[in-house]
Amino acid sequence: MSGDRIMVGVSGGVDSSVAALLLRQSGADVAGMFMKNWEDEDDALGLCPAEQDARDAEAVCKHIGLAFHTRNFAAEYWDGVFETFLAEYRAGRTPNPDVLCNREIKFKTFLEHAEDLGAGKIATGHYAQVDEIDGRFRLLRGADPNKDQSYFLHLIGQAALSRTLFPIGHLPKPEVRRIAEAAGLPTFAKKDSTGICFIGERRFREFLSRYLAAQTGAIETPEGQRIGQHQGVCYYTIGQREGLGIGGVRGFPEAPWFVVGKDIVRNVLVAVQGTAHPLLFSTRLAAHSPSWVSGTIPGTSFRCSAKTRYRQPDQDCTVDLRDDGTLAVQFAQPQRAVTPGQSVVFYRDDECLGGAVIAATDAAYGGLA
Repeated sequence: MSGDRIMVGVSGGVDSSVAALLLRQSGADVAGMFMKNWEDEDDALGLCPAEQDARDAEAVCKHIGLAFHTRNFAAEYWDGVFETFLAEYRAGRTPNPDVLCNREIKFKTFLEHAEDLGAGKIATGHYAQVDEIDGRFRLLRGADPNKDQSYFLHLIGQAALSRTLFPIGHLPKPEVRRIAEAAGLPTFAKKDSTGICFIGERRFREFLSRYLAAQTGAIETPEGQRIGQHQGVCYYTIGQREGLGIGGVRGFPEAPWFVVGKDIVRNVLVAVQGTAHPLLFSTRLAAHSPSWVSGTIPGTSFRCSAKTRYRQPDQDCTVDLRDDGTLAVQFAQPQRAVTPGQSVVFYRDDECLGGAVIAATDAAYGGLA
């Protein structure tokens, strides 16, 4: 293989299939690699369908005439992603493993293995774009606002971004499916994957209980009235409505309950009624471990827009760098259910600047003074 070769991460889905096809049609020297990032005893039951995905990926590569490689990154995934995932849940936070997976696996381990096979660049089926200005590579939103995945890619630095292609980033999802069908790709009608990759179609709480010892405890109102029982504080997230198991409570209207706080020390979950309850909102957050796509912070104090969750509309904010290297973020408007452990990701127009991990907020139970 030559350094001009491009290694496509083929997942067995339609997006990476079309990414590989478009590169092949462009005349590039292309090969495909399937990454298996998780394995356990449920593989044989089809609950984490990596084997079927691998077969689909191989079929796509055969259909368009690409060499096909497989690699098992389960050990690297456990060390680089899953152990952090568990530690965050134990601490009562709600991590985003997809963000870590992109940094540690898809744009690090995969890139290293691709280079070992002689590839000079990698490509994936992410909905994002890259451009270069004066030797600096920028991460840009995908053209389809409903599918843009730059939020999950904000930890990618210059070294990886300079060797990365996103062949479908300029396309809307319906066009990707149309291209796949027109080319007869075996994945053209395959359903998009959802949820966390290593959990698959399993119930989240059931899966997590294998690794975290959780104790049942009280669900209380902010005033301390017991209104139900939780199955373990770590299983719930701020703003959650489903799965609380709170029935009719005497003295309260028939209205949904939402999680607003998690008291790890007392093993208590705090809930309120109403999707717009004031205790769900915050205007400030503190964030740690900032990472900037360019390699440097845009300034010690700057204005931009931000997202605190995937697909959230852009929110105007001011970002200040603290002496200890953490960030203080002030939003122009109150933000609902901002969740410690998740990522706050910063933008200027279509450029993703970078992001950080949310540590605390000024919501009533957010931990920020």
